[in-house]
Amino acid sequence: MVNKEPFVQRADEHIFLANEQLNNKEELTPGEVSASFLFGAARFNSWVAASEFDSAEAMTAAKEEISEYFIKEYRQMLEQHLQSHIESYDFSVNNLDK
Repeated sequence: MVNKEPFVQRADEHIFLANEQLNNKEELTPGEVSASFLFGAARFNSWVAASEFDSAEAMTAAKEEISEYFIKEYRQMLEQHLQSHIESYDFSVNNLDK
């Protein structure tokens, strides 16, 4: 079943792009794609934050609060998805040398 919630649909579009990058001919690792994903999110969220201020000074004054907000939100989302994977991921599909 496809989740029709717009928030999840937008997130899925980013995941589809990441999966597409993994499947391209450059043979990127999941870690490389993940790092690019995080870098892009940081750049975009910095722009989102900057668009809310009328000066660099005002943004500088709120820099710690901005960082704390995004870190808190990311941590909550990451912990939720880590737990979901702990509970339901099929680890047998991993091709790890043991």
